[in-house]
Amino acid sequence: MLDLFPVLNVLGRLLAFFSLTYLIPIAGSLVFGDGLVADFVDAMVATAGLGGLLCLSTRHHYRELRARDGFVLVAASWTLMAAIATTPLLLVYPAMSFTDAFFETMSGLSTTGATVMTGLDSAPPSINLWRHELNWLGGMGIIVLALAVLPMLGVGGMQLYKAEVPGPMKNAKLTARISDTAKALWLIYLGYTAACALALHLAGMSWFDAVCHAFSALSLGGFSTRDSSIGAFDDPVIEGILIVFMTLAALNFATHFAALHGRSLKTFWRDIEARAVVAVLAVSSLATGLYLWWMGTYADFPTALRHASFNLVSMATDCGYASQDFNQWPVFTPLLMLFLSCVTVSSGSTGGGIKMVRTLALAVQARRELSRLLHPAMVNPVKVGDAVLPGNIIIAVLGFVFLYFMSIVVASLVLVVSGLDFTSAFSGVIACINNAGPGLDQVGPATNYAVLTDFQTWLLAFVMLLGRLEVLSLLVLFTPDFWRP
Repeated sequence: MLDLFPVLNVLGRLLAFFSLTYLIPIAGSLVFGDGLVADFVDAMVATAGLGGLLCLSTRHHYRELRARDGFVLVAASWTLMAAIATTPLLLVYPAMSFTDAFFETMSGLSTTGATVMTGLDSAPPSINLWRHELNWLGGMGIIVLALAVLPMLGVGGMQLYKAEVPGPMKNAKLTARISDTAKALWLIYLGYTAACALALHLAGMSWFDAVCHAFSALSLGGFSTRDSSIGAFDDPVIEGILIVFMTLAALNFATHFAALHGRSLKTFWRDIEARAVVAVLAVSSLATGLYLWWMGTYADFPTALRHASFNLVSMATDCGYASQDFNQWPVFTPLLMLFLSCVTVSSGSTGGGIKMVRTLALAVQARRELSRLLHPAMVNPVKVGDAVLPGNIIIAVLGFVFLYFMSIVVASLVLVVSGLDFTSAFSGVIACINNAGPGLDQVGPATNYAVLTDFQTWLLAFVMLLGRLEVLSLLVLFTPDFWRP
């Protein structure tokens, strides 16, 4: 049986550290005078107390964590932090159930951006700040998870990217130690966030709105301070700024590190994954703009291109902002956006889904199989860029993609059986497993996930976590072999 006490010890330390994150909404409450200081202090004390209790009660079991411990720690930390983060919401909104509060905080920490809350325009500023801080913290946690933790456990898109694909990550290692890597990534993430907040403020947002949306843009979390999301501002300059920073967040942060370290934008061009992401976003935005204009959704092409570009980039990068109710667009367009949310973002970014590097690997493998039908004896290795991918990497990618799509099918069918219509169920599962936010119909951009039953809400909260932890590292916990000595 797996010894969980060392995991609980580290989990206690993480919770104690997580309690410090309440200082930001406490400061926000003091600045805006919304009267919620005591609520956040209570939440901070509860989080620190639980963390301290776990740490002290298991202090004699502290040791180096093994690979199997890591799987438990990753899943437990995301789940427990989301659970304890509900405290301010439950204190401020007594009518809110723990189910809805957990969905909201899991959505925040997993950077999904799906919400069950309404009245955000008039919500206490410290509550909105807390929601967006969860997005921001989750985004940084995802980067460190993808670049430092999951590769050590042998899973995750970065395992493929680091080992097999040429480019800045392979030619310029980040740092020798995980702690130094995390520090370097934090500085880049913080710098981009500050730049985004400044640009949004100069474009006309208040400092509060600018900071909140910078938090959710860089994390690709998609939370907003307004019920109608970015549509409330109706400003093409703000939308353009967010497109730039959502695209940056969708690229591998190791590539950002290499570009900044080498002071050269050519680093992005040499990264085949980055080129593919930008090309997909640019071509899809232009094509969608032309399609909406041709279908008469908008009277002129510039307007069609503006709305198509913002909403498509937002969904394709798994951010989830909306400036229009794209649920009302011709059905091809939102379906394309949901599909792009599955495959577009880079490994080592704050986005979710299959990731572009896996998409490229599968595309090359598919082309190889077609060639083998015509030339069975031909030696045709699988290459992404200039790198040859060994067979075990392709098998791992195929296994991941199979579990990813089977998870979508099973979760969608369960939601349909529970009473949700197919379009809402399927699009909701796609949006949650990709951490993209809004789906279609009942869970579309003009509504939210408050329409779901408690069972449906818990299922989609699990789907968010499943997608955030890249499927394999969560599902492995449900295998009998994992718990055997």
